[in-house]
Amino acid sequence: MKKVIDVLALGEAMLEFNQTHPGQPHYLQGFGGDTSNATIAAARAGVQAAYLTRIGDDNFGRALLDLWHTEGVDTAAIETTADAPTGIYFVTHGAKGHEFSYLRAGSAASLMTPDWLQHSAVRHHIQAARALHVSGISLAISPSALETSLAAMRLAKSEGTLVSFDSNLRLKLWSLERAKQGITQAVALCDLFLPSLEDMTALLGMSDPDAIVDWGHAHGAATVVLKLGAAGALVSDGKRRQHIAGNRVTVVDATGAGDCFCGNLLARITQGDDIFAATRYANAAASLAVQGFGAVAPLPRSAQVQAALASN
Repeated sequence: MKKVIDVLALGEAMLEFNQTHPGQPHYLQGFGGDTSNATIAAARAGVQAAYLTRIGDDNFGRALLDLWHTEGVDTAAIETTADAPTGIYFVTHGAKGHEFSYLRAGSAASLMTPDWLQHSAVRHHIQAARALHVSGISLAISPSALETSLAAMRLAKSEGTLVSFDSNLRLKLWSLERAKQGITQAVALCDLFLPSLEDMTALLGMSDPDAIVDWGHAHGAATVVLKLGAAGALVSDGKRRQHIAGNRVTVVDATGAGDCFCGNLLARITQGDDIFAATRYANAAASLAVQGFGAVAPLPRSAQVQAALASN
């Protein structure tokens, strides 16, 4: 099938309430959900982006649809249901950084099943995508969502679609044992593995970046980009390995920075950049995203990223 979608992501989108002053009950309403953030980041990077999810037939779900339409994200394969709500999460800030609290149990997205992938619009989008992006959160929100995500990855590979997987570990959503099993299964199905150092230390007890990259290759990923936060990223295509330095900025809120990185990385790959050039671009994009509050509002557009690259 002709590939007409550059970046397609699968997961859960939610309404976000982000604390603006530590210790005070003041919250900025926004939007979140890691794979949704990545999709919007890709759209702002200038590529054709689409999203796969289920949302509630409620005000929050309608607000998300409005957001995606505004951002130019294809929503043709998103299912709205009256049987379950749209999820919500809160971000608080303290000495240890940002922390998430969720109201997503029984949400519309968590009730997705592999049969849902056979809906004509959903299957068509996977077949028509150059890249499919899935995350550890896509797997963690429910057992059926895990099976759905893995089935989507298998379908994408069978259709010649690049499969990208971000570890995005959230141990509030599943046990460490289940996380190890699910993430290992997903790494075996992906072409591009996008873990963070923090995630892999928590998941496997590993802190050496090269060892983590080796683990990703050994478990099936052809390409590994290890996110190192302010220190940048360690990139390996299986033949060449390179550390790409981060950009020094003042961090206001790191919520969604990794999602911004993933979305911009995939945007550039689908436009022909090699993994090393795409990572430099994604680093610059993420450094801009952490300078504002919320997961979506600070996501940069291509001109801003190009300007940041030119200034370094």
